[in-house]
Amino acid sequence: MIVTALVVAKAPVPGLAKTRLAATIGDAAAAELAAASLLDTLDAVAASDVDHRVVALTGTLADAARADELIRALASFTVITQRGDLLGERLANAHADAATDGAVLQIGMDTPQVTAQILSDAAARLVDGDVLGTAEDGGWWVLGLRDPAMARALLDVPMSAPSTGVDTHAALSAAGASLTMLEELRDVDFESDLDPVSRRCGPVSRFRIAVDRIRSKRDI
Repeated sequence: MIVTALVVAKAPVPGLAKTRLAATIGDAAAAELAAASLLDTLDAVAASDVDHRVVALTGTLADAARADELIRALASFTVITQRGDLLGERLANAHADAATDGAVLQIGMDTPQVTAQILSDAAARLVDGDVLGTAEDGGWWVLGLRDPAMARALLDVPMSAPSTGVDTHAALSAAGASLTMLEELRDVDFESDLDPVSRRCGPVSRFRIAVDRIRSKRDI
């Protein structure tokens, strides 16, 4: 089966990126961590066993933290613009726009601890059915659909809520998806997420290095 890896991302612009995290560590530091997390995610996707790699992007990349690094990393991806207003609409449209003749495996940019092996294993499971990986905060971090059109079910799911993962599972199941649940991961939304997530990242992880660098400048 042909699998397209889809990264749904927001340009890590200071003042616009990771606002809940920025509330306690500042706009510049939050944008730096968001950029590092996205770069780690792109590395994992680039090394994973998939057929196509797409990034659905919103925001002005030129204004982002680590813009030059991101532009270089994105050169090996097909970059498309997100369409829609609400998050569920943007996700559904991104699945449709990224689709080729096979499945779409979608990830965000808030789980820098994800590895190429985790993504490759998720892609392999799409031979038998759809996949969903929930996040510790009640959301989800990865969604793989054999029929990308099924992502339209996300239009009716309240996003960024404690029940988003459960509601997503219910909506997709009602639409006919056959979901296998993947490993639960912690995503980065708040300052309290930094240490648990960075500890799961490898020693050369940009996110881990950025957390250590920011910690050396202030007590977080």
